[in-house]
Amino acid sequence: MSLFGFLAAGLIKFRGSHNSAVARRLEPEMCKVPKTKLLRLSPPTSNGPAVHQETHTDDSEILSCTVKALKDGHIVAVPTDTIYGLACLAQNTEAVKKIYGVKERNGQKPLAICVGEIQDIYQYCKVKVKEELLRDLLPGPVTLVFERSEELNTNLNPFTSLVGVRIPDHAFMRHLCQMCGEPLALTSANISSQTSTVEVYEFQELWSKLAVVVDGGPIGDETRQGSTVIDLSVLGKYRVIRPGCAPSATLDMLEHKYGMSEDSGEE
Repeated sequence: MSLFGFLAAGLIKFRGSHNSAVARRLEPEMCKVPKTKLLRLSPPTSNGPAVHQETHTDDSEILSCTVKALKDGHIVAVPTDTIYGLACLAQNTEAVKKIYGVKERNGQKPLAICVGEIQDIYQYCKVKVKEELLRDLLPGPVTLVFERSEELNTNLNPFTSLVGVRIPDHAFMRHLCQMCGEPLALTSANISSQTSTVEVYEFQELWSKLAVVVDGGPIGDETRQGSTVIDLSVLGKYRVIRPGCAPSATLDMLEHKYGMSEDSGEE
């Protein structure tokens, strides 16, 4: 072999081994970037297994990241005042379809909406109760069901004229809704028919399908019953759809302060 050929072969061999070394160094770095962003609102106090998380001390950064994911049409996991939830923009039809797929949820089961302020309810619902009643119950662990307005996405629960609305008693969730400027579709963070979750590690099997998982730490509602769901679409009447975690206080308020009676369904 000529001197030139020998040098060329050596150079090729060096480049190949150098590129392989670079690739080996880059590969771990690439693996460190998870597809799902795991963001912690506060130091975890859970006794569950340790999970890799991106730690943020500034909650506004977490809010911005979560808002962007929602605006991009993705599904996120969020803490509420009752259980962990999955959320997407209610006005985004493709995102609504996606959230049903993530949960493996029956398409005939409705999704509730979540808003940040009492006045937002009037934009998406036809309210037949006093505003004082809304302020007595919300924010809180209650979902109120009203007739939907024309402003709400017609592809959200198209099989019913009603919609449940929530304002969780949770600062992050309220700020999230306010920053989005539109309602979130909200449902529990679990595979349909499985147990509701009160810590993020309990729904790890869903993480790969989510853009952001916001870890707010363990949620205090160990009953895992979710919000109390009350239908207030009939004037002067109420109907319990789901007792949830706060039935006694809610019904006491409706009956004794506002003189409402249970809707028996009879004319």
